[in-house]
Amino acid sequence: MCRSSSNSEMVASKKSTLEEVLDIETSMSRSQWVLNPPDPPSMPRQVLDNVKDILLPHPQPNTFSSLRNHPFPKRAFAFFQNLFPILASFQNYNAHKLKCDFMAGLTLAIFAVPQCMGNATLAQLSPEYGLYTGIVPPLIYALLASSRETVIGPGSVDSLLLSSMIQTLKVPIDDYTQLVFTVTFFAGIFQVAFGLFRFGFLVEYISQSTIVGFLAAAAVGIGLQQLKGLFGIVNFTNKTALFSVLKSLWTSFRNQSAWHPYNFVIGFSFLCFILFTRFLGKRYKKLIWLSHVAPLLSIIVSSIIAYKINVDEAHMKDYRVEVLGPIKGGGSLNPSSFNQLIFDTKVVGHLIRIGLTIAIISITGSIAVGRSFASLKGHSIDPNREVVSLGIMNIVGSLTSCYIASGLLYFTPKAILAAIILSAVPGLIDLNKASEIWKVDKMDFLACAGAFFGVLFASAEIGLAVGITVSFTKIIVTSIQPAIAVIGRLPGTDSFGDVQQYPMALNTPGVFIVSLKSAWLCFANANLVEERIERWMTDEKAYNIHGRPGQNTFHHLIIDASSLTNIDTTGIACLVELNKNMASRGIKLAIANPRWHVIHKLRLANFVSKIGGRVFLSVVEAVDACVATKMVAV
Repeated sequence: MCRSSSNSEMVASKKSTLEEVLDIETSMSRSQWVLNPPDPPSMPRQVLDNVKDILLPHPQPNTFSSLRNHPFPKRAFAFFQNLFPILASFQNYNAHKLKCDFMAGLTLAIFAVPQCMGNATLAQLSPEYGLYTGIVPPLIYALLASSRETVIGPGSVDSLLLSSMIQTLKVPIDDYTQLVFTVTFFAGIFQVAFGLFRFGFLVEYISQSTIVGFLAAAAVGIGLQQLKGLFGIVNFTNKTALFSVLKSLWTSFRNQSAWHPYNFVIGFSFLCFILFTRFLGKRYKKLIWLSHVAPLLSIIVSSIIAYKINVDEAHMKDYRVEVLGPIKGGGSLNPSSFNQLIFDTKVVGHLIRIGLTIAIISITGSIAVGRSFASLKGHSIDPNREVVSLGIMNIVGSLTSCYIASGLLYFTPKAILAAIILSAVPGLIDLNKASEIWKVDKMDFLACAGAFFGVLFASAEIGLAVGITVSFTKIIVTSIQPAIAVIGRLPGTDSFGDVQQYPMALNTPGVFIVSLKSAWLCFANANLVEERIERWMTDEKAYNIHGRPGQNTFHHLIIDASSLTNIDTTGIACLVELNKNMASRGIKLAIANPRWHVIHKLRLANFVSKIGGRVFLSVVEAVDACVATKMVAV
């Protein structure tokens, strides 16, 4: 009976050994999948494929080419619908939608008129240019753009950039308005080019943290510039840098420059009124309409007050409340402004540079707003179409002019426009987002702070450049830093994790496993990775992955290369040196789950043969093979 029992144990043992051998053979066959893949695409081919994917439009449903077998009228409508997305809105249009659109348009017009006028003054232009920009460009954008919610008009940030950057030109400025037209024209050209060549993705390289810091600093600059209108200061700087504005304020009050006390009383009073109506609108949803009409109501009431105060004065220079004065126009389009564009070689280079900067900032804000509203409504937008629409809109805007006149507007106080702009400043400063960025990622916050202080103390271009530089530096540092971790098997699973993140991870006797977390193993980090692995292998505390001392019983070193996307010759040389050092100690090196380009380069460098072909599909298979090898050796 004992012999029978012994025989059954021997059969079971042989069966178990046979299963293990079959598992090893299966694992080795899967290793061939890793070792013998097709050649990866070359770098020029990858670049070409990426360019084609970006530049060539992807096929869309219901387009002219996709409806070849349908009647021509349907194909023609599909063509025009693709060209003018607004046509899709009229397919199921009815009286109810018309009523809703009319009320929405009326509400926006009431809100936009004072905002457009205020932003025009922020751009150092007459208010009629703001009214013009709030009429023609939105019509063009509505016809061409894919976004259904974005409202187009003169933005406060764009207006501030326009005036501050043009003022920095070290060339004689004969006609400021002509310079603005020309910059707008070049901005439109750049935007159309970005869209047609499908370069809308470029705005993605401006990180969200950079935008948060940039907008906050721009908001501060906008607020500081409105002190001129709010106090009625005659001599005031056009620069937005903090020190320049503070110096101008100090000089004005120290020299007792002319200013208008009535301006401050009117401006500050209506600023409080507008902010109070917004508070009521947020607190009581039924009063939201009051916050919308408050700016226009403020203009009407303040104009009446200014008229009563100034009516007895014969000349405008004697007015006790500064007003806009006569506004050009007669309700019709003026002649083409094409002949007002400036292509003088002395300034055209500077204007192109300014146009490029403003084009990028404008694109970033518009696409971000369009995407946020599209996600809420459950549809998507085409970034490249949006960019083209913005560009065409700006080109047409630079070539045409529209003046709208109103005797009411003559007595509109400048302080009320400053108050309207100041009321919009808090919306550009997102303290909650900045706090979130600080909590989540300190390097992102550094980009945010760099953009903020760069704009605040230097210029918009410098602030933007600082933010982008910090963001790209973060990417480079993160991708090449020698990120490496000791990993162990998680209990009850076939998964492996960082022993510092998962203290319950189990050690595999005789096997030391490390994971390369860097995307690149290159000249910048390869030597550090090699030194760290060797230090861990020789450090007494590393003999036990939980930091407890133990004996050096390692026979295998497994490198998890699943996160490694590429490797250069320096990285390969370091792996060769590491393998030699391990072999001299009787430790065998294995590679688990290498990526396509990595294994391709390792094969070309004959590294695979130097480690005896020990390349596996996963860490689990590598560990099982190492343990089985140890058992066979025993």
